[in-house]
Amino acid sequence: MHLNKKEFSKATVHYPLTSGEALKMVRELQGFSQNDLVHLTGISQSNISALENNITHLGKERALVLAKVLRVHPAVLLFPDFDMKQVA
Repeated sequence: MHLNKKEFSKATVHYPLTSGEALKMVRELQGFSQNDLVHLTGISQSNISALENNITHLGKERALVLAKVLRVHPAVLLFPDFDMKQVA
């Protein structure tokens, strides 16, 4: 089956996400529990929970570790609501 790009509309942001919400969403979509991330990243469960609840700032280093395990670009976690239209 051949897919034609013209048949698809460009994705848009419908709801702005925080880094914590993006982390939780990607984690759940990948089928990981918080405890799975503990074992795969070495980040404590309390820190993962704090990150997902926006109590603790994600930061570049943790974003790199988590992104590698979750198989996403770190920007997905660091800048989940980035909009190119707002770039001057």
